Amino acid sequence: MEAFLISAGVVALAEIGDKTQLLSLVLAARFRKPIPIVAGIFAATLLNHGLAGALGAYVTTWLGPRMLAWVLGASFLLMAAWILVPDKLGDQPGAKKGLGVFATTVTAFFMAEMGDKTQIATVALAAKYPSLLAVVAGTTFGMMLANVPVVFLGDGFAKKIPLKLVRGMASLLFAALGIVALWHGIGKPG
Repeated sequence: MEAFLISAGVVALAEIGDKTQLLSLVLAARFRKPIPIVAGIFAATLLNHGLAGALGAYVTTWLGPRMLAWVLGASFLLMAAWILVPDKLGDQPGAKKGLGVFATTVTAFFMAEMGDKTQIATVALAAKYPSLLAVVAGTTFGMMLANVPVVFLGDGFAKKIPLKLVRGMASLLFAALGIVALWHGIGKPG
């Protein structure tokens, strides 16, 4: 349960103001069909975070416990700093001719999530917690928690969120996870 709750909380906070949340807003404004957009976000996130989680779980098989703790600690501290940098939407994949709303959302969201903060966080969380299913379920739930309201409520909702405060809270959470991981790394044998 801890893996699910931490994963959901970390990703939900990290997603606030993130480029994929901005993409959700753009898709909602462009297509005005929330159900296929939400379904597309869910499918893309599940696939993307499933792959990221598998990579994180694999990393634990070739790093010793001490090295893993140090890598995780450093990763979480880097995420704490990175999360403070606001995202911009930039050039995201748009709707291609012949693709419906669902397929466009899956494609655009999956591509936008590649190398994103929440994908990297999923790799690190899957390396930290032994339950890959709990981590992927948690990160997917956190992604949906942050994006579904934006799809349904749009710009008015997004403008009311104090992004600086949310980014600060997410940064503190990542920093705490990093410090705990480093602390555990100090006591582990080589």
